[in-house]
Amino acid sequence: MDRRRISALAHADHPIAAPLSDTSVAHLLDRALRDGAVQDGAERDRDVRILDLGCGEAAWLVRALEGRPGVRAHGVDLDAGTIAGARDEIAARGLGDRVTLHAQDASEFVADEPFDLVLCVGATHAFGGLLPTLEAARRHLAPGGTALIGDAFWEREPDQGTLDAGFAADDYADLGATVDRIVADGWTPVYGHISTTEEWDEYEWSWTGSLSRWSLDHPDDPDSGEALKAAAEHRSGWLHGYRRTLGFVTLVLRRTPDHLR
Repeated sequence: MDRRRISALAHADHPIAAPLSDTSVAHLLDRALRDGAVQDGAERDRDVRILDLGCGEAAWLVRALEGRPGVRAHGVDLDAGTIAGARDEIAARGLGDRVTLHAQDASEFVADEPFDLVLCVGATHAFGGLLPTLEAARRHLAPGGTALIGDAFWEREPDQGTLDAGFAADDYADLGATVDRIVADGWTPVYGHISTTEEWDEYEWSWTGSLSRWSLDHPDDPDSGEALKAAAEHRSGWLHGYRRTLGFVTLVLRRTPDHLR
């Protein structure tokens, strides 16, 4: 079964493809957009431009645009089917004139203008890791702009159960080392959120449950058995492996001026 189809089905009930609640997403966007002066009634001489690298179903962009008429956005994702579905959802919400979606490799995306906010939450694998993701954000960011980056870290040293779930010990660092790498790369965190155990559990139960439900509801589909197996394997890897070991941090970042580094 195609990995991208599995992901699309698994995120049906949790379109934010990261362990973040709706409240946390809203709070992070408020903080990230603060520097863009995106506030009700604020005077601005142009629309604020947002880019989501690895946008998936464009759930972050929908949340960023609703209630903020002075925002325009671009989203990039490799999965053409997901992009097509996202276009339909955005049009149904009446946001189609303010969002442009691109079905292509996010690492190869080139824009005509820079962006005030660049997001990449839960999609750093598209660039080969955290630091290459930061480099991509830097390329697209307007002077004084903000990046919103979310990635995993080790809450504790990964044990054998975590490694058996498909991780390698050097996949991530602990939280302190992760933030230190970001700062050393020339960024200053101005806000951050560490996903709670409750957010993780909601995300994982939604992921495995949505995929399992689809399989049970479509027993005659050729992919049904493989989907149910994938959900069971994922659930086992989480419960017997990386639960309370793998963490997730989402950071609001700005570039550090050279003379302050």
